[in-house]
Parts: sequence; C-alpha cells; structure tokens
Amino acid sequence: MGEQLGEDGYFGESVAATYDDPSSAMFAEDAVARTVDLLAALAGEGRALELGIGTGRIAVPLAMRGVPVHGIDLSRAMVARLKEKPGGESIDVTIGDFATAKAEGAFSLAYLVFNTIMNLTSQEEQVACFRNVADHLEPGGCFVIECHVPELRRLPHGEEVLPFRVGESSWAYDRYDVSTQLMSSNYIEVVDGRVDFRTFPFRYVWPAELDLMAQLAGLRLRDRWQDWTRAPFGHESAGHVSVWEKPAP
Repeated sequence: MGEQLGEDGYFGESVAATYDDPSSAMFAEDAVARTVDLLAALAGEGRALELGIGTGRIAVPLAMRGVPVHGIDLSRAMVARLKEKPGGESIDVTIGDFATAKAEGAFSLAYLVFNTIMNLTSQEEQVACFRNVADHLEPGGCFVIECHVPELRRLPHGEEVLPFRVGESSWAYDRYDVSTQLMSSNYIEVVDGRVDFRTFPFRYVWPAELDLMAQLAGLRLRDRWQDWTRAPFGHESAGHVSVWEKPAP
C-alpha cells in the first residue's frame, strides 16, 4: 500500500527516517567532499542558500567549513533530522515551497543538488524558482544546480518505463510521459508478505531549458560541468552541474 500525502509532501516521516543511507553513493565521504569544496569556493565570504535542504547532507559539512547556510524545505520531518545532527541545530531553515518561500538577507550562493529542481512538477514552478533565487542573490552571486540528463535515449520506442533496480524482493523504476515531461520514480518492496509501494512525481528538465529559465530570471550561464569534479560536459554526460551568475550592475 502507498504512503498518504501529508503536509510534508512526499517526504514525510517514513521517508525522512530512512533517507540518510550510508551505503548510498550520494553519502560517500568523497562525493560529499567534492560537492562541498566547489560550493564553498563559489560562496566565498558570503552566505549560502540551500533549496530543499532536507536532512542536511550538504548543508552541515558546508556550514562546518565556515559558510553561513540558510535552508528552505517543505518537509518538517526532513528538517527535524537536520536539527538532530551536530552543527545542524545552528542552521536556520524556512519551512515552505522553495519556488516561492523567502529567506531574509542576500546570498552569494544558492544551490539545488541531486535532481531536486525536478521536485517542482510544472514548468511554471521551475521558472518561479529561478526568479526566487535571483531575488535572493547579491550581484555577482551564483545559482548552482546538480541534475541528471533525462535518459530518454534508453527508452525503447513505444515504452514509458525504465527499471533501475531489480531484486528478489524489491524493484524500482522510472515512468516517463514525454508529452508533458512528467515522470515518476516508483519503488516496490515486499517484506513479510506485505507489499509497500511508493511513488514520487517529478518533471524532468533539459540543460538548455534551464538556461532559458535562468535568462528569464536575469541570470547568465557561467559554467557547466559533467559532475562535481569539473569534468567537461558533453553529449554523453549522464548529468550536469551548472552555474548561473547574477550580473553586477
């Protein structure tokens, strides 16, 4: 049976309780360090704003590097896990939709990691997010997005489902609607004869489309890499780390 949608959206208590998975590649020490190194360099002496701060996977080590971090997140359950971590209690968080919620002051850096821009499930919301970020950035400030490139080339003609995990008692797959750019990640697990099903809706978005959203918000592309190592982005890249800049007057 599926999880009922509550005030925390799709990231309620059951998701928050298991989100920090040390076996996941995204929590690997070197992966976190590469991300934090680049973000700290971009933040400089200024403040950082993390949209979708969650449990603080990046925010906590970034703050420990001396960068003041403020977060925005809709899920109180995820933020509660952040506050339980050493150093997390000192990070201020605004509860709300990061497409529209406001934080006080100006920032030299805003960032969205691990495909979180796709949690906004309409183009209008994604455009609003860029405008919201532009309002928060000081001149010369940067907006960073880490996102995968849609895997439509792997989708056979006439098909809409791509499995990404197949096991004896658990399965996971993405379902795509290419007419709307809507997709969902779906998880099925069988435990003691009980079937648990979870689904998370997304809107996939192309790098060029993000560039246009940035332009509408008055931002310009500064850099785009394949990943946090700053490897060159090319037509075979599975993901990208993009940096847009708010021009100085």
